[in-house]
Amino acid sequence: MNKRALLVSLSTMVLAAACGGPGDSASVPEAQPAGATSADIGNHIVHFSAQTTDHLPPAIAREYNIVRSKNRAMLNVSVLRKSDNVPVTADVTVNTVNLTGQLKNVTMRKIEEPGDTLAIYYIGDTTVANREVLNFEISIRPDGEDELSKVRFQREFFSD
Repeated sequence: MNKRALLVSLSTMVLAAACGGPGDSASVPEAQPAGATSADIGNHIVHFSAQTTDHLPPAIAREYNIVRSKNRAMLNVSVLRKSDNVPVTADVTVNTVNLTGQLKNVTMRKIEEPGDTLAIYYIGDTTVANREVLNFEISIRPDGEDELSKVRFQREFFSD
């Protein structure tokens, strides 16, 4: 599996929620039905996924400097313009906490894959314990947009 196909497949593996709002006062609606992997945020669609990093092929993990482990979770986010389905750059930040309120540091980094069509992804990772549930709140501001949108979802990780 090539890198692009892997990253695209990662964005279809998670529970999710969507939201959006005008200006800097983004609203965050309730969670969407289980199985959602994308969110409509106005002029853009956000695709996202989270999984343990042991699912990554070793070569991909090495290339992106990601530790493969059942005790590490990776978040993958991409933003596509609705009008032409083209990936766009965006300011992407994440606030992640577990059910006890413990903050989990997830620093997102941009990956650009040139090719016939440019692919743009944002990835970040953090440690997880067996059966730990993480609440992800992703803030997204696509380049050229004034609106800050948020996507929220919850994911339980299994390491045994």
